[in-house]
Amino acid sequence: MKNNLHIFNVTNRADPLLEDLYCEPAGVGPNNFPNHYLDSKTGENIQHKDPYYAEYVFHYWFWKNMLMNYEQNSWLGFCQYRRYWLKENCDQNLTITRENLKDNILSSIPSVWSNYEAVVAKRVYVDNPKFMKLIKRGFRNIISDPMVIIDKKKQNIKLHFDMSHGYGKLDKAIELLDRKEREDFREYVNKNTFFNPNHMFISHPKIMDEWFKSVFNWFLKCEDIFIFKNLTGYEKRFYGFLGERYLSYWFNKYTNTIEWPWAFVDMNKGKRTDVR
Repeated sequence: MKNNLHIFNVTNRADPLLEDLYCEPAGVGPNNFPNHYLDSKTGENIQHKDPYYAEYVFHYWFWKNMLMNYEQNSWLGFCQYRRYWLKENCDQNLTITRENLKDNILSSIPSVWSNYEAVVAKRVYVDNPKFMKLIKRGFRNIISDPMVIIDKKKQNIKLHFDMSHGYGKLDKAIELLDRKEREDFREYVNKNTFFNPNHMFISHPKIMDEWFKSVFNWFLKCEDIFIFKNLTGYEKRFYGFLGERYLSYWFNKYTNTIEWPWAFVDMNKGKRTDVR
């Protein structure tokens, strides 16, 4: 890619459009991919964890098979089949479709990045849950602290995770972190009402290596509690949900980070559904 920028587009399906973008297509999952796609089923891999680790299956593959090949000044990062980094100064009101996607996604290194070490996806807020959803799924949190209903500062990452993925699960996972990390991450999820989504980040090889060591060591510890065979339906991707919150914390703690706009594109209908 231009200016030593390398973005890998993680996808579970082959699509001719992906081959014409400023990203390298990266296959994950059981499907077969064309030979020119990177494929997380080759080399050193954790393909058997695909239903549970989501995009992190490819991230692990990249860490073990490709990361060492890049110079330290390289900018390396990930997007997804339906979620893309936008170019600098992209019109936030623009409707992005399959037809104009290539014209509006990131293709070169913005000059402002010279002041930063990492790029994360622009934040999403979780401090405005629908009232009935809060009552139904957050009742244990409400019993513990009734102010959750009216105090937006208490409608934090932890509450959102409890409501979306099961009460107390995030707490159990946090307990498996090293002491200092455990205390800081717990404070982060209780203090913040937003996170940087989609497993999307861009950084340099040394930082990426440290990130991968941290997150995958944590995942391995979590596997003793959150056993794969007990994860069903939507919660099969539980480790992906964990990693998404931890990524926000880790990059903001350990790197000088800038948030960057991204778009969710409905690749089937060709219609933009969200730009951040």
